[in-house]
Amino acid sequence: MDLSVVVPCFNEERRLPGALQVAERFLEPSGRSFELILVDDGSTDRTRSLIRSAQEATPYIRAVRVLPNRGKGRAVAEGVLTSRGDLVLVSDVDFSAPIEELAKLEDAIGRGADVAIGSRAKRGAREVDQPLHRRVMGKTFNLLVQTLLLPGIWDTQCGFKLMRGEVARELAANLRIEGFAYDVELLYLAGLSGYRVTEIPVRWINSDITRVSALRDSSRMFRDVMKLRFQR
Repeated sequence: MDLSVVVPCFNEERRLPGALQVAERFLEPSGRSFELILVDDGSTDRTRSLIRSAQEATPYIRAVRVLPNRGKGRAVAEGVLTSRGDLVLVSDVDFSAPIEELAKLEDAIGRGADVAIGSRAKRGAREVDQPLHRRVMGKTFNLLVQTLLLPGIWDTQCGFKLMRGEVARELAANLRIEGFAYDVELLYLAGLSGYRVTEIPVRWINSDITRVSALRDSSRMFRDVMKLRFQR
């Protein structure tokens, strides 16, 4: 199989139909073999039933369920571990980085990268309608990450990452962070394993719906980064 697309979902009844349309519009006509893995992370709304209906109607959709809700990192890990693709794309359900940006990441893999990550911070990126407070939060968090763990990586948190399949599954098997800071651990493990990580500027369009709580999740992400730096 050429490509696995892993999409973590938590209470995404509003945004999930859009993700399904992305697959229908872009992936189906591509001519490649692919699977769309939708991971329900213990949703309490209609997400599970929407995924089940989509799976029954569409042969390339696979469903994974995590119970109870564990966090985005655990959902991504479970989805990646079930993937079968030569390449694995992890994307947010809203495709804030449009699926058309996939070609840029594939080009980076073709040039020798093992992990190609979309970036909103690299020169050439286009970030549309990101609120100021979220830009400030993101830059502050990434400064911390660069200082402690990942010098030279400008945007760990963009939800658009492409990996060689065997690399993705190896990294997912070793993930311990279950929340939003899982990206940092993923890239840190990739570096420890000697894998080549390339950061690619992408177009990114802000979604008004967000699952990140500025106070609660930011403090947890900070704690996770500190644990990763000093306890692993």
